[in-house]
Amino acid sequence: MEWPEKVTIKEVGPRDGLQNEPVEVPLQDKVAWIDLLSEAGYSYIEFSSFVHPKWIPQLKDAKEVAEMISRKKGITYAALVPNRRGLESAIDTDVDEVSVFMSASDTHNKKNINKSIEETYPVLKEVVQEAKLEGKSVRGYVSTVFGCPYEGAIATDQVARVSECLLEMGIDELSLGDTIGVANPRQVDQALSEWKQWLPFDKLAMHFHNTRGMALSNVLVSMQHNITTFDAALGGLGGCPYAKGASGNLATDDLVHMLHQMGIETGIDEEKLKEAAIYIQRVLNKALPSHQMQVINKERV
Repeated sequence: MEWPEKVTIKEVGPRDGLQNEPVEVPLQDKVAWIDLLSEAGYSYIEFSSFVHPKWIPQLKDAKEVAEMISRKKGITYAALVPNRRGLESAIDTDVDEVSVFMSASDTHNKKNINKSIEETYPVLKEVVQEAKLEGKSVRGYVSTVFGCPYEGAIATDQVARVSECLLEMGIDELSLGDTIGVANPRQVDQALSEWKQWLPFDKLAMHFHNTRGMALSNVLVSMQHNITTFDAALGGLGGCPYAKGASGNLATDDLVHMLHQMGIETGIDEEKLKEAAIYIQRVLNKALPSHQMQVINKERV
């Protein structure tokens, strides 16, 4: 097997990690945590989401976070935006990149953003076009690509259709998400083999959840298909509030450790990553679920 020399890890913990926490992290702690992440060697941090506080109260301070974090040269600071209003707020805070999102499952899409897939396209098209006019890069998320908590299995051609629509809008990168963590390595291999006929893999990232402990295995399969960009959340934080069973994301620290042990570069400093993980663990007052943090917590007892 041939492995890539380098992998890009996009940190989504401050958004996809904290949005599912039962407690709201104080503004100052969020800012301090993101600043620690900025020192760890990332090239990309998704710091929040400009959604209405009614839907995600944990991220109601997106504007203040954007204004208070210490932005470091060479890092893309991104935020999720659901519509034009969210985009305007994001642009006002001078985000580097905006992310739009929808589901490959019509039922999950309605649960998540209260619109059908067909109703979502014009909303996102407007956001993508406006963001481009403002000189912003745009990322597109497609969730439930390997399975939906409401509809079950999702056909690969359905994922391709949704993805192609986003790509036609002009997004710069497409992130395919295993929102409830049901994917297995054989399924990922088969799906990627099929998606190759439709999707440009040089614009593709994978977003795995570790619900059943298979996220790292799915990363290995994805790398065999020449995918080298992965989303992850430090400590394994996260989940989707509108997808039952969506437990934590692929843990950044576990992914970095595995890749470094394989001789694959990430640019991320494991010691600084550890410092950031210990910090947010203390703020949340709970043990983080990643394997690296389990080891660290045992050593600290």
